[in-house]
Amino acid sequence: MAVSSLLRRCLNSPTISSLRSLSTQCFVRRTASLSVPTEPPPVPKKIPLSVTSHGVFTRQDPYRWMRKTDDRDFLEHLRGENSYAQAFMSDTETLRRDLVSEMKTRIPEEILTPPERWGQWLYRQYIPRGKEYPLLCRRLDNVEEEVVVLDWNHIAQQFGYVHVGVCRVSPDHNYLAYTVDPKGDERFLLQIKDLRSGCLVPRLEVDGVVSLAWSLDGVNLFYTLVDEHQRPHRVVVTNVESDGRDDTVVFSESDPSFCVDITSTKDGKFVTINSNSRTSSEVYIVNADKPPLAGLRRARERVPGVQCFLEHHNGFFYILTNAPTDEWSGEGYYLTRCLVEDVESSQWQVVFCPDDDVVIQDMDMFNDYLVFFLSKKGSPMICSIDMPMEANMKHMEDLNPWYFPLPADQCSVAPGSNHNFQSSVYRVVLSSPVIPDTIIDYDVSRRSFSIVHQEGRVTDDLDDSSTPWYSADHSTDSNDRTSELDWEELSDAYVCEREEVSSHDGVEVPLTILYSREAWKKSESPGILIGYGAYGEALDKSWCTNRLSMLDRGWVIAFADVRGGGGGGDFSWHKSGTGSLKVNSVQDFIYCANYLMDKGYVHRHRLAAIGHSAGALLPAAAMNMHPSLFEAAILKVPFLDVLNTLSDSNLPLTLLDHEEFGNPNIQTDFRSILSYSPYDNIRRDVCYPSMLVTASFHDSRVGVWEGAKWVAKIRESTCHDCSRAVILKTNMSGGHFGEGGRYAQCEETAFDYAFLIKVMGYHKNR
Repeated sequence: MAVSSLLRRCLNSPTISSLRSLSTQCFVRRTASLSVPTEPPPVPKKIPLSVTSHGVFTRQDPYRWMRKTDDRDFLEHLRGENSYAQAFMSDTETLRRDLVSEMKTRIPEEILTPPERWGQWLYRQYIPRGKEYPLLCRRLDNVEEEVVVLDWNHIAQQFGYVHVGVCRVSPDHNYLAYTVDPKGDERFLLQIKDLRSGCLVPRLEVDGVVSLAWSLDGVNLFYTLVDEHQRPHRVVVTNVESDGRDDTVVFSESDPSFCVDITSTKDGKFVTINSNSRTSSEVYIVNADKPPLAGLRRARERVPGVQCFLEHHNGFFYILTNAPTDEWSGEGYYLTRCLVEDVESSQWQVVFCPDDDVVIQDMDMFNDYLVFFLSKKGSPMICSIDMPMEANMKHMEDLNPWYFPLPADQCSVAPGSNHNFQSSVYRVVLSSPVIPDTIIDYDVSRRSFSIVHQEGRVTDDLDDSSTPWYSADHSTDSNDRTSELDWEELSDAYVCEREEVSSHDGVEVPLTILYSREAWKKSESPGILIGYGAYGEALDKSWCTNRLSMLDRGWVIAFADVRGGGGGGDFSWHKSGTGSLKVNSVQDFIYCANYLMDKGYVHRHRLAAIGHSAGALLPAAAMNMHPSLFEAAILKVPFLDVLNTLSDSNLPLTLLDHEEFGNPNIQTDFRSILSYSPYDNIRRDVCYPSMLVTASFHDSRVGVWEGAKWVAKIRESTCHDCSRAVILKTNMSGGHFGEGGRYAQCEETAFDYAFLIKVMGYHKNR
């Protein structure tokens, strides 16, 4: 059924009629006050190229040459686009300064977090006054002097850029192994610091390292190496106190659709080697107390669509898996176990299977308890179960779980570092759009909790979590799932609502809506719709003070948890937005946009869209289907040239992404991808919204050429006047994740917001 017919069937016809009438009016003429540079935007060269696929489909791609990022013409073109973007935004300099000033005033001069105990040491991170990046510090228990273990600011000075991948302290606390990306292309350099001397171990500056795991002796380090396509494919173990001649390759993965990751079990007794595709996994086990090789063992043979995640406790491996059994036919994970010596056997015991409305998302093992991260109809839950536990239980409730009290508000839950296997206290970080990040310690032995830190408010003595500013004891009703963490929000100034939007096929899509009680005006306010919808990842809706600058100006900010992402609460939500069903993600986004306007949350002609990376596919594809649905869009490091990228097996993520989006070498997949691929569906001689497209030159995830090709084709194909309000801004030194510093983020966000305020013509004061 045609898109317009589907929309007409499910929405009021005036919505579509108004969109059609609006599309006949040029954007620049609609916003006469919008200033554009007198000089035209740069025009890149075109090299004619016809691409024929499956002997049937022929496409023209005159900008394919931009793939050669060392081409002088391409570099000059990017610089020209940056100059045009700067000229376009020149009249927003005062506004941007105001926005940055507002954002910086909300950032504490020093950002502190309470320390976490690990053995005899107390570790913590903090950002000093005037610094961009954090410091990792530690001190011995009952010793006041604190030592800096790692300073991100020093790394930034050294390389001009900072992106720390992983940090792993050795079990004896003598060494710190970490990886750092010096350029932004996510090719990480391994560095090892001797924490006793404070010096780096020069021999071990290994290039192309992704993940790390220590042996129990604290001197043997396992690490993964990438191949020429930046796929982690090999595991090496090295003795950090040797000359390196005994370095051993432990494992190699030859299948290019699988990536290798390593980790340690929480008790440190085993290193697990996990070979993963997007949908399948295979686990190998090494004794961490007998490196480098003590009988590499495989925990079951890989099976398409089957995943396993393993932990160890007192002679048993506990495994989360979705392998089908007589007891389990669901799509999510259930818990099994086996004796260590039986891990290669097929006789794993089922411990329990979750209820139909509950999804197990992760687990964390400790000496006395096991923590489960759960989701029930999209809402997070956490519970602990005493260890050891019995097998063959029908339900989780038979194991007497304690459900951690959580706020009633929509919130996200993330674990703290929780390194101490012997600890009875489990730390989590809670956040929501209306609750600042809050660190909570749950005492599993007492079944009580304490809030030990909240943004803008901390305990008087950060080293003493026994004197929190808020605590509660739930031991008398420890099995009550409805227990809620009862605190007051930061203020009553902001509203967070969760709605269910009926999409094109009747599926209900979660939509989270934020606005200011004082500044919002029904049917008049401008708004921003944000989506992602890929890889089963949930949208980040956590507390962000930068958003207050828009909310206080009367803007609405909404988050669409479309299919393909992780916001639906179960694994089918991801699958129903992948492969041939990817168009569901786009349709969900369109219907959420119309809902905001139909219900009066946002003015009919004042809605913008933001998408990041794979999430940029949503607004871009939606614009192709309905060019006047949005007044403006921001596409950040956007995945837009979908068909061409997925056809190039030499790019780092292509083979993995075939499981997410489909393989263009298969004709049915090709047709599906071609139907929505943004770059291939730009409409001719139509007015498109104003757009800010950002790219990063060293981006290894989404090529810098994708945004450049999109902008070039938009300018060539669509309304000439409207396309002058399309700008491309390229970071010539950074990578996919930007600069990352707390003040640099303010500058970037202020630029984005100023663009929207300019092109939307909504300058309401705070």
